[in-house]
Amino acid sequence: MAVQRTEVVVLGAGIVGVSAALHLQAKGRSVTLVDRAGAAATETSFGNTGIVQSEAVFPYMFPRAPLEVATAALNLDPRVQIRYSALLSIAPWVWRYFLASSPSRRLATAMAMRGLVGRSVAEHRAFADPAGAGTLLREGGWIKTWRTTRGEDHAMHDVEEEKPFGLPTIKLSRDEVLALEPHLGEIVRGAIHYPEPLTTPDPQALTQTYAKLFVARGGAFVAGDALSLAQSGDAWTLTTADGPLQAAAAVVALGPWTSDLAKTLGYNFPLGFKRGYHMHYGANGGASLNRPVLDVERGYVLTPMARGLRLTTGAEFARRDDPPSSAHLDRLEPYGREIFPALGARLDPAPWLGKRPCLPDMIPVIGPAPRHKGLWFDFGHQHLGLTLGPVSGRLLAELVAGETPFVDPTPFRADRF
Repeated sequence: MAVQRTEVVVLGAGIVGVSAALHLQAKGRSVTLVDRAGAAATETSFGNTGIVQSEAVFPYMFPRAPLEVATAALNLDPRVQIRYSALLSIAPWVWRYFLASSPSRRLATAMAMRGLVGRSVAEHRAFADPAGAGTLLREGGWIKTWRTTRGEDHAMHDVEEEKPFGLPTIKLSRDEVLALEPHLGEIVRGAIHYPEPLTTPDPQALTQTYAKLFVARGGAFVAGDALSLAQSGDAWTLTTADGPLQAAAAVVALGPWTSDLAKTLGYNFPLGFKRGYHMHYGANGGASLNRPVLDVERGYVLTPMARGLRLTTGAEFARRDDPPSSAHLDRLEPYGREIFPALGARLDPAPWLGKRPCLPDMIPVIGPAPRHKGLWFDFGHQHLGLTLGPVSGRLLAELVAGETPFVDPTPFRADRF
């Protein structure tokens, strides 16, 4: 077969890779998007809470209080599930995550992330409008509910912490919560409403719509093997279903599979995996939700989706490729029925499993590879892949184009570890 040529090849067609491809295309580059499935958003980007979290400046970090650590370690905290069989393997990453969760380093992460997170809604709109994805992005934000005074204190602590960043919040009494979500249960005592974020009823469809925009604008999208990427002189080559492909530059946006390719090139990133599950449910008696609802004391989210009500779990600490388990979802489902008593039967044959790619400081890598000309990384978006995909794609494209980036790229550099 003849060798196909492109200026940039983007490896991975999740929300991060698709967004990078669109932004690079907008810079005038010829771009080929490559994914082993030959389709967009079939892996981690398929399942999430559906929130573009423009308020998520502070990351989810490891608990520091001894009682909280002990509770999590014993699997008594429903927000977290630990696969004990994986502990020895994942312990080095967990320790680095713990060290990066100190108050000072957590604040440093927030300072680094605010420039990206604050632009997340605008960058999604910049894709959604020309893509005709208006019905896949909803106004109205999301709400964080509490059951007890302790939960309220926790939520209000978050609000106070976020105030210096100018994030709009509205505290709601129980009656005010019910005015927004009349079918919530009696256990809900109050909530914080984050009105600015956008939400989507179908994260996969949203990403696929962006991918269609990329193709409509002249981009190529092919199935291929990212692990076949190799440097050949000043170019990069890999194997695709359409034959060999050669590119002047390659962007690695493989999410949790980035480490597989990076290691073949001599990079050993401390990439961990906070796995998460979701299940869709019906709603009894015509009940409904209008926006995502977080149960702050149990750590799951209920989101109205096109497929039904989606319950998305918190974090399962495990090896990336450990077999799935319904244990975390099974623990959380009864709590979901307390918050939303009309929660009906399960609609999926089995819980869906996603693998959130997390670096210890919860800051993604966005920028050039230190030792390879024309190689770029865009991965490690932790819980915020949907949120950060378009805005991190903009930062990457500006760096590739040699432009002055809209935020300081230093915190995202690949050689910080």
